[in-house]
Formats: sequence, C-alpha cells, structure tokens
Amino acid sequence: MNENFDTDTVVRTFVEYFEDRGHRRVTGSTLLPPPGDPVLFTTSGMHPLTPYLEGRPHPLGRRLVNVQRCLRTTDLDEVGDRTHLTVFEMLGSWSLGDYEGRQSLEWGYDLLTEGFGVDPGRLHATVFGGDEQVGPDTDSLEMWQERGVPVELTVDDNWWSNGPAGPCGPDSEIFLWTGDTPPRSTPTQDDRWVEIWNHVMMRHRRLDDGSLVPLPQRNVDTGLGLERLTTLLQGRTSVFDCDVFDPWRGLVPTLWPLDEPALRLVCDHLRSAVVILGDGVRPSHTGRGYVLRRLLRRTLTVLWRDDPSRTLGDLPAELVRHTQDHFRQDGGPEPDAVRRLLVEEERRFRGLLERGRRVLARPRFQGPLDDEDFRYLHDTHGLPRDLVVSLRDE
Repeated sequence: MNENFDTDTVVRTFVEYFEDRGHRRVTGSTLLPPPGDPVLFTTSGMHPLTPYLEGRPHPLGRRLVNVQRCLRTTDLDEVGDRTHLTVFEMLGSWSLGDYEGRQSLEWGYDLLTEGFGVDPGRLHATVFGGDEQVGPDTDSLEMWQERGVPVELTVDDNWWSNGPAGPCGPDSEIFLWTGDTPPRSTPTQDDRWVEIWNHVMMRHRRLDDGSLVPLPQRNVDTGLGLERLTTLLQGRTSVFDCDVFDPWRGLVPTLWPLDEPALRLVCDHLRSAVVILGDGVRPSHTGRGYVLRRLLRRTLTVLWRDDPSRTLGDLPAELVRHTQDHFRQDGGPEPDAVRRLLVEEERRFRGLLERGRRVLARPRFQGPLDDEDFRYLHDTHGLPRDLVVSLRDE
C-alpha cells in the first residue's frame, strides 16, 4: 500500500487513465438531481446519466469519466462502520453503446494493478451466474480466468438495477482482500473481501410486469467509491482514517471528547451537512430539507448525550472550508454563514425537545403508544416518531 495515494492523487490518476483512452470528463457534480426527478438526492454516478444510458446522444460522446458526489440515507444506520458514509464521491467510467464489458474489466484490472499498485494476488471477482431470464456472463468469467483472478458466480449479488423497473443488467464486482492472513474463501463468505469497483453491463430494461427488453444500446457503467478506494490504497482500516478526514479527526476530539463510534457519526453527519448546505438545501420538515434536519438531529442527540451544553456554533471554520474545498463548492455559503444555519437548527431542535418532554409527561402518554398516538403527536405537536421513541428511551 502507498501513503502517497491521497484522494487528490487517486482522482487525478483515475481520470487521466480514462482520458488517455478516449473518455471525456463530465463536469458538475451537485447532490441535487435535475428538476422533475423524483429522487431527493443523487445516489450514484450513473444517476445523472440515465437519459444517455437509455439512448439519448451525450454531447461529449460515447466514452465518459467523472467524479460525482452522492448522498445515501439507505445506509444511515451503518455509518460508523469501516466502509459507509452518508455523503461520498463516486469515480465512474461509461461506455454509451461503445465498447463492451470485457474491455472495461481489462482496463479496470490494469488500472488497479499497474496504476494503483494493487497486488493481483489480493483481488477476487464476482460474476453473474445466470437465471431463468438471462444466461451467465461468460465474457467476464473468461476475462478473469485469463488474468488468473479467482471468480465467484452469484445471481442476485451480480445483477444491478436502480429499482423494480428501468435499466438493469449483469455486473462484475472487484474485491480487495483486507485481512492479515493470505487471501482465503470468497467475497460472499468472508467480509474481509471489500468491494472496490462494480462494472455493470447495462443492456436491459425491466418492465413493470418483470419482463426484460433490450435497451437501445449496450452500455457499460462502472463506479467505485473514492474514499473507500483511497482508504484501502493507504493501508488503513476505515474510511474515517483516510486523508479527507484528517482535519476532522484532529480537531473534533479536542472540541468534543467522544468515543470512536460517536466520533465517526458526528464527523460524517456534520461533514455531510456542510456539503448539503453548500448545494443550496436548507433544513425543513419535508424532502431534502428533512434529510438535512435528520442528520443534524442525530448529531446533536449524540453530542448532548454526555454534555447538553455542546453547540454546533463551535464547529471550526477550518473544517467547513476544508469540506467545501474538497467538494469544489466555491459558491457555497461562507463558514460563518454555515455555522449560523447550524445554530439556528440547533435552537429549533432544543425547543422541540423541551416541548416533547412536556407533552410526553402527560398521563395519556405514560403507557404503550399506538399508531394513532404517534399520528397525533406528529400532526398536533410536530413530534416525529423517531424523536418520540428517543425521548421515551431517556
């Protein structure tokens, strides 16, 4: 592993590798999907490219590369483990009806082993093994066998879709061994195999009735998490130990002494809040604003568990600026403006907690609560279910 591979070097190496192979870089990486898109936030590198994967010509051509910031709340309860973040960046490459999956995997293997110096003996691949609708992905299987990389065949784990209907196809995932022993077992049997890169052969559209029809063109869509890859290249054990978190790990513990799980959650959620605010979202009771509000309330719940006097107004301006610079948010609010927004939301939450405690102290709410109680507390007093449960556990 190589400490010289900081995140900026990883991005530059990845993008230049694909530019040398005819790919054009797509700029613009806001968390906010285009108007009319029902999804609250961009969740993957391919999300903004969906119309082009479905056949619309892209103005930059048929080979693309980009760095896309993403937000996922489906993994919110897993934030704090070795690999999950709320806001992160995805490196991606695309063939829009140009080259096939085998070429993509060959380039991926060469970039990992030659460009990033990964030991080929620590790699493992998984490949779609086929089901009643689509046969096995023999091209990917043969490519990995030719390179001497062990392969595991799966069905559900190697079929990519963005929902019950829409573009989909078989994928081949690349895993890196992170154990202290020589590599053993397979990715589905041992979680020391960590997924680093997914190559999707997006050739199908699933209809509402479950049937598959061909897309107008055969695409390849790849994605790998920047922070996860950087962590593994640096030989570290957690995404919270890679260089993008160095300022956070240096300053937050001096401000708020926290145990490791709490430190990870606070760093992740506050960093994510800074990015969301930088993309123009403000706290509210619905939609994107509620996602931001929920992140901040989870943060405050952890901070106030040991010391109710802690305030987000103490967040160092240096951390706000570092995060905005990393995510290329030159037009975002100044650090002092970010802290004012955080403190305003903190004030609202503190008032809500005080009101919630008074309401829940009433005799009506001393026993078990049913759905009608939760609806009443939400509609009449503005107390969300998760907050009510948290207050009842105090």
